[in-house]
Amino acid sequence: MLEVRDLVKRFGPIEAVKGVSFSVGMGEVLGFLGPNGAGKTTTMRMITGFLPPSSGAALVGGHDVAREPVAVKRLIGYLPENAPAYHSMTVTGFLQFIADVRGLRGKAKASAVDIAIQKCRLETVRQQTIGTLSKGYRQRTCFAQAILHNPQVLIMDEPTDGLDPNQKHTVRQMIKDMSAEKAIIVSTHILEEVDAICTRAIIISQGKIVANGKPAELRASSPTGRLEDLFRKLTLVESGDARTKEG
Repeated sequence: MLEVRDLVKRFGPIEAVKGVSFSVGMGEVLGFLGPNGAGKTTTMRMITGFLPPSSGAALVGGHDVAREPVAVKRLIGYLPENAPAYHSMTVTGFLQFIADVRGLRGKAKASAVDIAIQKCRLETVRQQTIGTLSKGYRQRTCFAQAILHNPQVLIMDEPTDGLDPNQKHTVRQMIKDMSAEKAIIVSTHILEEVDAICTRAIIISQGKIVANGKPAELRASSPTGRLEDLFRKLTLVESGDARTKEG
């Protein structure tokens, strides 16, 4: 469903992403792991069409992101890190606005909003303004806008970062509930996310993929059998190494 071919991104003399390649099929939840500054967010922005690649390509449902951006965006739901929302709008009003942007009208619009609210457990706050919501409910509202058009590919950047344990559990359960019918990428530096929701994981460090496999396979490649030790071994770099501000 999603194929990434040798993606490269340069910011002036700095090469933030260095030839990243991978694929994600329907029913997969891919954990995209790496420390801050590893190139996770930059890669996801290229896949979703928010950043043009310096070279390489990303294809969604056979459509090239650079050449067919509108067709790709119809297939993708994107939850960026610190996703923006209009705080003066109610949850329902915000989702109706997103539905309008997506071209949904009439019964299809009303149905899409109701389904997204139900899937994201927002029934009790649907008439509340977003600015009055807790962080967990704001995150769920932004999650709802990402799935409003029932995309085949769902891409999320740090979806549980900053949430309390109960909120994390809710968001993870939401992801698992819809994983069978979508190809999902979850970017994170929280290793427990792998066991909680991922069927496969990639570890990226300094713009390169350094590991790719199922959670059990990654643990088996660690001398201690612990994912955190493998992660540390593959991603720990000297403090003096150059880093970009991109995630």
